Amino acid sequence: MRKLLFLLAFAAPFASLAAQGHKQLTSADYDRAVKMLGQNVNSLVVGGQVNPTWTPDGKFYYRATRSDGVSWILVDPAKKKSAPLFDHTKLTAAVNTASGGSYTANALPFMSVDLSPKRDTASFNLAGKRYACALKAYTCAVAGAAGTEAMPMMGRRGPRGLDVPSPDGKLTAFIKNWNLYVRDVATGAETQLTTDGVENFGYATDNAGWVHSNRAILKWSPDSKKIATQQQDDRTLSNFYMVRYQVGAPRLESWKYPFPGDSVVSMIQRVVIDVPSKTIVRLKMAPDFHRAMLGDDISMDDYQWKDDGSMLAIASTPRDHKSATLRVANTATGEVRTLFTETEKTHFESITGYRVLWNSNEIIWNSQRDDWSQLYLYDLATGQLKNRITSGEGPVSDIVSIDEKARTVTYLAQGREAGQDPYLRHAYRTTLDGQGSQVSLTPDVGDHQVRLSPDNKYLIDTYSTADTPPVSALRDAKGQLVMPLEKADISKLLATGWKPPVLFNVKAADGVTNIYGQLYRPTNFDSTRKYPIVNNAYPGPQSGSVGGRGFAAAHGDKQALAELGFIVVSIDGRGSGPGRSKSFHDYYYGAMGRGNTLEDQVAGMKNLAVRFPWIDVEKAGMWGHSGGGFITADAMFRYPDFFKVGISESGNHDQRNYEDDWGERYQGLLVRNADGSDNYAAEANQLQAKNLKGKLLLAHGTADDNVPVDNTMLVVEALIRAGKDFDLLLMPNEPHGYRGVFGTYMMRRRWDYFVTNLMGAIPPKEYGIK
Repeated sequence: MRKLLFLLAFAAPFASLAAQGHKQLTSADYDRAVKMLGQNVNSLVVGGQVNPTWTPDGKFYYRATRSDGVSWILVDPAKKKSAPLFDHTKLTAAVNTASGGSYTANALPFMSVDLSPKRDTASFNLAGKRYACALKAYTCAVAGAAGTEAMPMMGRRGPRGLDVPSPDGKLTAFIKNWNLYVRDVATGAETQLTTDGVENFGYATDNAGWVHSNRAILKWSPDSKKIATQQQDDRTLSNFYMVRYQVGAPRLESWKYPFPGDSVVSMIQRVVIDVPSKTIVRLKMAPDFHRAMLGDDISMDDYQWKDDGSMLAIASTPRDHKSATLRVANTATGEVRTLFTETEKTHFESITGYRVLWNSNEIIWNSQRDDWSQLYLYDLATGQLKNRITSGEGPVSDIVSIDEKARTVTYLAQGREAGQDPYLRHAYRTTLDGQGSQVSLTPDVGDHQVRLSPDNKYLIDTYSTADTPPVSALRDAKGQLVMPLEKADISKLLATGWKPPVLFNVKAADGVTNIYGQLYRPTNFDSTRKYPIVNNAYPGPQSGSVGGRGFAAAHGDKQALAELGFIVVSIDGRGSGPGRSKSFHDYYYGAMGRGNTLEDQVAGMKNLAVRFPWIDVEKAGMWGHSGGGFITADAMFRYPDFFKVGISESGNHDQRNYEDDWGERYQGLLVRNADGSDNYAAEANQLQAKNLKGKLLLAHGTADDNVPVDNTMLVVEALIRAGKDFDLLLMPNEPHGYRGVFGTYMMRRRWDYFVTNLMGAIPPKEYGIK
């Protein structure tokens, strides 16, 4: 009887809609939406990318994917010519003879190939073996087991996944029983480097509260003789508990997880380990907070080695993130010298990181002191500023290359090309003394990624926009076109009826600031109709709703949802970033709930409805995941008359219930007042839940070790106490991101929820997304 009553209650909304004559969507409608998911359209974008391997004589080769198959291309930049890297037909025959395979010339079975210096031998991995092929006789032979090619580069994970290989590839570093070990790659022999690591006070451990694993967090010296790492002290931290459901007694998991306002948080003691002698040198400095100049986890980019391993630069960030201090350590003695500290009113953020020019005794430092991310040159000996390197509006987003002999730096920056979307990245070059012009190397409209030749004479420029597919071209050091290389083929994608998103900019709530976004329409769009509008939002502050500006066949399920009869938008409001100015990024610093880009989301949707009469802004919805779940519930509570339907997935609804590093960077340190209140409470969603008027679906994975499920439970309790109707979907044993069947189930429930409650139609019952 109980089951019958439950089923009747579940079916009642659909029965009511049917009785009122509402539109019935069919499985065919959902099939059309599924066809626009990435799993079905990504493979329809062919080629356009170039990943070069440069040869000693100044040429390069790459694997080209085109509509007629795969080929390997050799390019001679000096002669502006390209040709096949080898005879594909002859090599295929040789590979088939040696391997017993039946491969074809336009589908050679390797993703990478190494050439001998004279380019007369090609080596590659295939089916667990390493093959070497003579390119004159076109014969192939097994040269060993796969993986015996050139040693891996520094920073790549080793064969065991959690190991960190040395730059020369001879050793890998790993953690065992809270201590650091190295493993000889050739023999497998293990050597213990530290002995005093104990539980929750171990070496190179990976625990940021929301991140916890057995991978080693460290940085090898370039000569492979030393390791920079830290001993992390979590011994007196708060414990976090999580229950996993199973047949029989549930399993309880626990680890250290600091929260904002905790009297004690993770601290790190920085050390350098001399591997051959197994000597530990503790740097003579106070313990640092478990912080980084960018992001909310410790970063090995904050360490910079001198080539011979004798010196190590270290950037330290305090608990409140309001400053950064650069130091240099003598790795033999542990002596530490402080160079300078830079302070911000809100939070210091290094977008590009810094670089040490050991040969010239200088530092390239990234700062937003003039409201834009810029590069500055400092004296390594004195810590004094020598000069500004870059200037002008538009943030520097990455350092691509530094030519110390030519005294130039190549970098990416945004918002410096007039008339273009300010989020598009372009490459530039300027002199380290700041006196030279800032030369634009990538003049074409698009979001650019560049790869420089070893001698900095050429760059490979790959660029696209959300509505134009990728193109790759070869340019010279001045940015002049040398020759085109590849262009993506999207003919099969277009044949499906696919349409790119509409790119737009509108005014923010202040009526002055331009904010940018993307809009998705059904492929069978009818301009005479009115469509409900759904906003897929992520407020940041560390990123935004739109994501990358480059070309993609699918952006999550935005186009798929649009296929069901919606206008879907994503808008980067003030406070999302850091792709604009510092003041833009800091817009709602300290007011994460009251700010949260919401006023700009509402203003943007209203402005779009004025511009496009086919948008029915009276039927407005929102959904998002993680920070997007936070803003969605926030939208339903703070703008209850505007947003009619919301789906909040895994939201961090109260920053007091999320890991310390993230909240304390963007909200500030938690301050408790004498009356028991604090500066975080006004931003907590559960305290606004009483305002709910529309339809709200809350979802969360019960094994979320990033944003604990109790964030959603606080909102659930508040809604119950306020007597509000809402919907709740818990994913048993699911982490922060819903996997496999749980991900497709959530997607289908999301579609159903908007179809039912925003469109007022009836979805097909229990449609299965394959």
